[in-house]
Amino acid sequence: MSMYTQAINLNTFTYQSRIPIQIPTLNVSSSSTRLPTSRVTLSSQICTFRKLIITSCSIPSQEITDVESSDSVLSIKEVGNEQVEKIQVVKSSGREFSANESIWTQMVEIAKFSGPAVGLWLCGPLMSLIDTAVVGQGSSIELAALGPGTVFCDNISYIFMFLTIATSNLVATSLAQQDKEKVQHQISILLFIGLVCGVVMFIFTRLFGIQAITSFTGANNVDIINSANTYVQIRGLAWPALLVGWVAQSASLGMKDSWGPLKALAVATVINGTGDIVLCRFFSYGIAGAAWATMVSQVVAAYMMIKALSDKGYKGFAISVPSSDELLQIFLIAGPVFLTMMSKVAFYSLLVYFATSMGTQTIAAHQVMIQLFMICAVWGEPLSQTAQSFMPELLYGVNRNLSKARMLLKSLVIVGASFGLILASVAASVPWLFPKIFSPDPEVIREMHKILLPYFLALCVTPSILSLEGTLLAGRDLKFISLSMSSIFVLASLLLMLLSSKGLGLSGCWFALVVFQWSRFLIALRRLTLSDGILYSEESTHYELHKLKAV
Repeated sequence: MSMYTQAINLNTFTYQSRIPIQIPTLNVSSSSTRLPTSRVTLSSQICTFRKLIITSCSIPSQEITDVESSDSVLSIKEVGNEQVEKIQVVKSSGREFSANESIWTQMVEIAKFSGPAVGLWLCGPLMSLIDTAVVGQGSSIELAALGPGTVFCDNISYIFMFLTIATSNLVATSLAQQDKEKVQHQISILLFIGLVCGVVMFIFTRLFGIQAITSFTGANNVDIINSANTYVQIRGLAWPALLVGWVAQSASLGMKDSWGPLKALAVATVINGTGDIVLCRFFSYGIAGAAWATMVSQVVAAYMMIKALSDKGYKGFAISVPSSDELLQIFLIAGPVFLTMMSKVAFYSLLVYFATSMGTQTIAAHQVMIQLFMICAVWGEPLSQTAQSFMPELLYGVNRNLSKARMLLKSLVIVGASFGLILASVAASVPWLFPKIFSPDPEVIREMHKILLPYFLALCVTPSILSLEGTLLAGRDLKFISLSMSSIFVLASLLLMLLSSKGLGLSGCWFALVVFQWSRFLIALRRLTLSDGILYSEESTHYELHKLKAV
């Protein structure tokens, strides 16, 4: 059930004016509605299908003589002696949180959205895992070549994650303002940017792919370089489709639809797995067959995600060239997000760098634990996406309600804390109880067991961190999140160097990660609980890039 509240001032109406408001159904009869000469207030009108409250409705006229209503447009044909043709109504889509909902009910709604979203984050690694499993049955050289090949294709793609966050943020914000035309325009310009970035990456892959692989593997590994380059060049054909698909996927998530993108990626995963088996096992195409299967699956996924936007009433195949102001707005979102992500990637890279100087067994133990950590951390990403999708309407939408926003954040943190404890307990139990799954070497197992405590402490808080940072992104407190993440990175890196110089080994590295994670949590939590923060300040434009257009 949704409650709609909208202030309408008809003093400013001109003939044939259109103002977007959210009114599903409104019945007003001329015999029962008499309006004084100056002002009248309509309140608590009961609709047939939904509740509606209209406050401060001022009409400088005598009488409304005829009203027509539908699900999309309210038409007032005559207002006294003046004519006002139509007041356009924009429906809201997706789930909304009611002020009367309990914490448990909100957590159920969060699970309904974030549950399918987990699959979105797992489908990418799953495709690479399928390639690895199938190719590994045929050739050890091609299996080795998959390492640099997947690093080039998958890791470089994370540079463009700013596109997904910018899309989700802009779409969710425009929907909060109930401006469908603005949503369509933003999707069109972001699709254009995604297409341009994809074409640039395609050209870069064609021209410099082999040089990048050679620098990664070393010039002596000729067989690996050639096989990896074959894989990279084939998958590079999908760069434009991949990034356009990411934009379409994020637009759907901004509309609170996680099932549509999940269906597209599920189909893509099936295509990838089937293609790998057919091309690699039956036709013996090896690593080239795996690349073709992955490339085709990514193109199909992009098409399905764009088609899903068209099914929602948007022109998913329309692109628009952004203006300089629009590019600036996207940069104001993408820039801090890019800096934030690079700070995290840089710190994880430093962990690998310091662990590399500690001996073969230590490196192996760290590789196992950091890979487990990264896979488990992905499970918290849907909480960040939930905050980015649901918070904008509560923070600065036409139905702005900060108390509901605070309640939603409380639910997200509770879900994150509970899920983090369960996830960390299960993830720590595997290398503790079944370490030989990863290595039979007693020294490697001993090193893994040494860092189980910091591993648990760093992982258990991760889902809560992502819910808090997702709320900051939704509230567009971008300057703070980028500066705070950069500062945490610098301080944690200094601590990492200090602990390593003291001879604390791999345990020192992982306790530095604990400090890095908990600092992110405490600083973000402090920011969101300030009395003048985005969840408490009544100044709705305080943290926005531009002043929101009045509705």
